[in-house]
Amino acid sequence: MTDLDLLHFEQLKKDVQAQYLKEHSPSYDDISKWKGIDIIYFQEDLRKKAKGNISEKSFYTYFKSSPVTKLPRIDMLNLLSIYADYSSWYEFKKQHLFAGELLLEDDDSGDQSDKESLKTVANSDITSKSDILPEKAVENEVKDINLQNNPTENQSINQKPPISNNITVPVVKSDKKSYQKLAWIAASSLLVTVMVLLGFKDEIFQKTYTYCFTDADRNQNVQSTIEIKVIKQNESPLFFRIKPGECFHYPTKDKNLKMQISSTAYENLEINRNLENAPEEETIELKPDDYKMAVLYFSKKDMSGNPSEEINIKRRQLESRISNDAIISQVYDNEIYGIETLDKQKYITLVTTPTTSLKNLSVIEMKTDKKGKIISIKFKITTHENNN
Repeated sequence: MTDLDLLHFEQLKKDVQAQYLKEHSPSYDDISKWKGIDIIYFQEDLRKKAKGNISEKSFYTYFKSSPVTKLPRIDMLNLLSIYADYSSWYEFKKQHLFAGELLLEDDDSGDQSDKESLKTVANSDITSKSDILPEKAVENEVKDINLQNNPTENQSINQKPPISNNITVPVVKSDKKSYQKLAWIAASSLLVTVMVLLGFKDEIFQKTYTYCFTDADRNQNVQSTIEIKVIKQNESPLFFRIKPGECFHYPTKDKNLKMQISSTAYENLEINRNLENAPEEETIELKPDDYKMAVLYFSKKDMSGNPSEEINIKRRQLESRISNDAIISQVYDNEIYGIETLDKQKYITLVTTPTTSLKNLSVIEMKTDKKGKIISIKFKITTHENNN
């Protein structure tokens, strides 16, 4: 990577911005100010025209700051170049050369010459070794001839030392020393056993309790995410997130269990158990919250038939169930931008616009008032980078 490559990338970002502004009207013309729904619509246009996608995290990394200090991967550079009506990243740079800049098409020639020079050095080493070997062979032959010409009387004869007939009999230890050794082994074994018990006492004495969740009306496993908060005395609470259809496994050596259960589609529930007499496996029924389920359904409902009529029906349902003063937040999976707040109308527009990203919408939290109106919604849209 060179400084010129970074300058080329800044040029490419401007071309991408200009390409999008030809057919769309985002909140701001400057691409670095886009967020939320503007990014979603840009991703949709990128998938349609360039047959690929960039993640929300990549957008914030490379488009929200200028100038950037590092280049994206080559596949992302090619994807953005195609979106800007160029065949590739190389073609884009070729069309935007700076004064005095040379663009090399083949950088492998240097590597090939290095490999050939290495082969030449290796062959020369083998040749030099083969020249030395005959000299060593001549020296060995001279030594063998000298040994054969020596008279036999001058050769030394190796004689084996005489075998001694004396046998050493081991001294038998006294009974007192044997008893001390056995006592030391027994004490060491006992000490090791105690240390093992102390080190694994939690695993030895604790039990694992399993709690499964069913829909009270349908008598089926709950097919939505469940959040559990375990309240412990004189300790901070423990939080768990259970995937749809899965059970909650909780290992503990406590005698009591208090947990608060919440879900985006069911009423909140608090459970208290005396674990001394409680079964290790239990099924808990959750009562559906009609208002929560209705908003969740209409937020993710696919529209078929007459699209405009379906959209109007969907908007009316959401209008009647969401409070005008509702606090609606979108959560992002990046360090640059964490949470964005939307008003009621902007949220309804987002979930009634048929886009690919809407299929990845998931409601994290939803709260209602005493009258059943939705007063709080927290959601996220999961994006996956796909450049195919």
